[in-house]
Amino acid sequence: MATKSSGIVLASALCFLSLLGFAYCADNLSVDGLVYCDNCRIQFMTRISEPLQGATVKLECRDREGGTVTLSSETDTDEQGRYQIPVEGDHEEEVCEVLLVKSPRDDCSEVSTDSHAKLSARISLTNNNGIAGPHRIPNPLGFLKTEPDAKCAEVLKELGLTPEGDLA
Repeated sequence: MATKSSGIVLASALCFLSLLGFAYCADNLSVDGLVYCDNCRIQFMTRISEPLQGATVKLECRDREGGTVTLSSETDTDEQGRYQIPVEGDHEEEVCEVLLVKSPRDDCSEVSTDSHAKLSARISLTNNNGIAGPHRIPNPLGFLKTEPDAKCAEVLKELGLTPEGDLA
């Protein structure tokens, strides 16, 4: 009888401890993105886009109501143009986005000022949104090359676009 009682106590303790760990788990997420050189100045990646090593990006979260910055973190891209920004805590009630800060290349450092251009990539930093796993992947961000690459006309034709980015 004592063995049965101690087994129940042990099983109950294990269940309690597992729930305790779940209750105190941290909301650790990771923003994993890509920065590229937009060789054709069309604001999306093509087969001739180049990853930018050493580009600086900033993750910034702001309060929805007052716009107060609640999180700000900068990092540089690796040799494949990729970056990873660790994030602690839940930012469900905030607007979070990744912004381009600095390009390592003088010939590919322009950020578009067109009214329709996306200057940043918004990202949801909460576990309460149906996204499984800790990794959040924003849209790739690109710096514009000063002059379009000579191969751009061919690339755009393959995509069914004109050099201006319109449908052919």
